[in-house]
Amino acid sequence: MTSANLLTDNPELYEARFPDEERLAGRWAEDCLRRHRAGRHVLDLGCGTGRDAAQLHRSGRRVVGADLSAAMLAYARTHHPGPEYVRADLRGFDLPAGPFDAVVCLDSALLYCHTPAELDGFLASCRRGLAPGGLLVAEMRNGAFFLGRTELLDAPAVHDFTWQGTSYTSTTTLSVDRTAQLLRRTRVWTADDGSPPHEQRSAWRLLFPQELHQVLAAHGFQVLELHDGPGPRTVPAWQEGTVPGTSADGDRLHLVARLTGST
Repeated sequence: MTSANLLTDNPELYEARFPDEERLAGRWAEDCLRRHRAGRHVLDLGCGTGRDAAQLHRSGRRVVGADLSAAMLAYARTHHPGPEYVRADLRGFDLPAGPFDAVVCLDSALLYCHTPAELDGFLASCRRGLAPGGLLVAEMRNGAFFLGRTELLDAPAVHDFTWQGTSYTSTTTLSVDRTAQLLRRTRVWTADDGSPPHEQRSAWRLLFPQELHQVLAAHGFQVLELHDGPGPRTVPAWQEGTVPGTSADGDRLHLVARLTGST
């Protein structure tokens, strides 16, 4: 069994496995920016294939998409033009294109900050890159969901789909590493084209709502919204103009915070 990040190395496969034809994530981010009257200059951090950055661009924003994957950035420049795409590590970055009016960080990208030092590096970089009063808009898994709940841990999740004539099966197993405060993921890919299986291991930091309040305040951010739904990956499906909720018990967290400059 080979070890590879099959999705990161093959952006077309990523979009086939995780389609977002309605661009719900990008539209949700744009709705947050409008409701909180953000300026036009936006950094999409952890932009991946670029489809959300391009959605923000189509909404009239001046967008920079940043990611660590060269393959993702090359794909984004070709398939989702409009934004400027640059390589950056979200755990610590300085981009000459700033200052930004907002930083957007979707699909749990923020949770690749596995340690307190890495999370501090992310927030310190956001603070350096944002204009006064700038926004941080993030969508991620909710650490609180896993307090006593096991429905996402009890059995592997299996998904089948076909891409370019090849049938793929992904088997994903989640486990909680309580000591490291990480949600660990093992995903095994098999295909009917005779290629060997691919195993991918990754992890997300399990952040809790009150922990987020504390660390954001320490970096000069005021939390404006922090709720489990509605959002781009919650049920019922999010729509523009939906009033944010107040609960923070579900699988996803949706965050909007403003840089106040005071700590």
